[in-house]
Amino acid sequence: MTNAMGREAVTEPLNPLGVDGIEFIEFATSKPQALGGVLEQMGFRPIARHRSREVELYRQGSMNIIVNAQPADVPRTVQPVETPIISAFAVRVHDADAAFHRALELGAWEIPVRARAMELNIPAIHGVGESLIYFVDRYTEFSIYDVDFHAIPTVDPHPPALGGMRFFGLVQYVGAGRTEDWVEFYAQIFGFKPLAPEVRFGILPKGLLLQSPCRGFYLQLIEPDDTAQYAPADEQLQRLGFGTPDVLATVALLEKRGIEFLASEKVHTSERGALTKARLGSVMFELVHDVPAQPAATR
Repeated sequence: MTNAMGREAVTEPLNPLGVDGIEFIEFATSKPQALGGVLEQMGFRPIARHRSREVELYRQGSMNIIVNAQPADVPRTVQPVETPIISAFAVRVHDADAAFHRALELGAWEIPVRARAMELNIPAIHGVGESLIYFVDRYTEFSIYDVDFHAIPTVDPHPPALGGMRFFGLVQYVGAGRTEDWVEFYAQIFGFKPLAPEVRFGILPKGLLLQSPCRGFYLQLIEPDDTAQYAPADEQLQRLGFGTPDVLATVALLEKRGIEFLASEKVHTSERGALTKARLGSVMFELVHDVPAQPAATR
């Protein structure tokens, strides 16, 4: 296809930022020990503490969760309060600086630099509500955690994942009539693709699913009419989903660790998925039957 000038049209890459999965999820809370207890029941282990901030790193398998109790120092970002909030997620990319600047060119809003002396500056853009989306490149043994965190002595830095769990995706509540706005945001900047309405995962067939350009994780957008009783009043990231090849076996493992799952006429554990009961006022996790697809090639 050629344009009016006779030149061949250049199509936008299917994966314009080189997204290659979720690097970490960040929760903000003023009660980090309480949230840490819940994460440990879910199989995560605290493996490192930030060098200068009230921040702790939890891990199991390939999944990293950051618990941030540091008061926010940038306007319009999540302020830690007692009820935990998903305050950010980081996408792994091939080149963080290049991905960040390309995102700005595509219309994203920049977050001011927050790094202190001797800390890494991890580029980020505004996400839903007051949340952030970070860009992280990590393809060697050296990582962002080696710079900003002190390892906790005697702790295995690579604890195995219970039930083969991995990050499956995030659920985002959006305002009434705002789904298309967010579809455009994620499609234009990241290359997310809306799935057909009949494509469903897990046990909660609500909202619209978006597939990441690397086909490694999903976002689920849910408007107010579809929300459950735990839905927040404002737009925000609401819960985290874990993929597992055997939902029932993983549920059994977690129940032995004290995790309770919802069981009602409409929402109950099955081979397709399960949903934990809310903890600490808002923290819920979803399990989804998942056999990871082969990653799509980036270009």
